[in-house]
Amino acid sequence: MTRKVLAGVAVASCVAVTLVWALTGRGEFWPRWVYFGMVVPVAGTYVFRRALRSAPPGRRRWLAVDAAFCVTLAAVDLTVYVLSGGGYFWPMWTILGLSVILGLHAWVASRPPGKRERELLARVSTLSRSRSDALDRQAAELKRVERDLHDGAQARMVSLALTLGLAGDLLRRDPDRAAGLLEEARSTARSALDDLRTVMHSIHPPVLADRGLGDAVRALVLDLAVPVAVAGEPPARLPAATETAAYFAVAECLSNIVKHASATAAAVAFGDDHDALRIAVSDNGKGGADPAGGSGLRGIADRLEAVDGVLEVVSPAGGPTRVTIAIPLPRS
Repeated sequence: MTRKVLAGVAVASCVAVTLVWALTGRGEFWPRWVYFGMVVPVAGTYVFRRALRSAPPGRRRWLAVDAAFCVTLAAVDLTVYVLSGGGYFWPMWTILGLSVILGLHAWVASRPPGKRERELLARVSTLSRSRSDALDRQAAELKRVERDLHDGAQARMVSLALTLGLAGDLLRRDPDRAAGLLEEARSTARSALDDLRTVMHSIHPPVLADRGLGDAVRALVLDLAVPVAVAGEPPARLPAATETAAYFAVAECLSNIVKHASATAAAVAFGDDHDALRIAVSDNGKGGADPAGGSGLRGIADRLEAVDGVLEVVSPAGGPTRVTIAIPLPRS
């Protein structure tokens, strides 16, 4: 039943008992108790809803609900006292007890949060930030893919369509020239396919889907200018989101080594922890890598936060540098 229906039933009930009272000789106005019984749940519902809406989740909301309960109970006792004819002011004991309860609750709510609560608050903050960052990265990635397709494959496909049209027009009049245009169209088609493969590789490398994280990293290091040794194997049956985040995190670390570390050798080592995916990326470069000093390592940390992962960087001046990636795995 909706609130309007309930309000209508309450009003009708109050009118009915008032008519009964009037038709039975009046006397003591006993319908006041019916009015009281109808008003209490309506007023209580309104007060509790306001309490829930006015306070943020957590300690303040529970304190607001407790205050709404105490105020409602005190108002009920005061109303009963007035309707029953007054006399000894017994509601003072109820009000005193409720004041003590509410005061103790307010004191507890004002205390600094405990360790567990601080951890939960930090966790909520991290999840909110990582969710926002993930949405921003997704939007940026979609724009990048759209731009790559527009500037690469789409432009080549338009050129391919025009070339094929010209070849069709020249097929009967100048077969030799038409054959040259067809060869040009074939080359354009190959280039468009290469562009599409590049875009697909940037979204989800095919080797990652076909061979798994270990082989994907080994394929990645083959094209680097710095020799990279890969040791160990990642756990089997990794979630797709975990594999993708770990792959691109390793790829960004290796890219930073090539660009900034001045290293002559690097290594990628998979840990043997069954509860988490651990990957250590190290190099013998000049060191001094700082997550707060550049966007590369910050981007890796933001990507890992989306899968509850963490990034640890040890890079003293002069090297060596060791970056550890840790992503918790779901329990089987």
